[in-house]
Amino acid sequence: QVQLVESGGGLVPPGGSLGLSCVVSGSEFTRDVWGWYRQAPGKQREMVSIINSRGDIKYGDSVRGRFTVSSDAAKKILYLQMNNLKPEDTAVYYCNYWGNWGQGTQVTVSS
Repeated sequence: QVQLVESGGGLVPPGGSLGLSCVVSGSEFTRDVWGWYRQAPGKQREMVSIINSRGDIKYGDSVRGRFTVSSDAAKKILYLQMNNLKPEDTAVYYCNYWGNWGQGTQVTVSS
């Protein structure tokens, strides 16, 4: 059974940076398809960044140029480096791996 555990969320002022991690366990997949999504209160869950099985990376329009996704395939860890954070980035951030979801980690951008 695939399990995902996110970490790294917290409170950060506007313009600050934060890094998230997602550790995947129980996977029998030989290729990784994973990404980050987020959901703000009262809004639908949206894609932040995804990596397909070929390693191609895609970013959501609102985070492109500020967020960077990376991965360690050997350790099965997905990262998200978030820079120049804005109040509108406030949300619960979820990791997804082949359709499996983590429990989410709260990111709050506020002064």
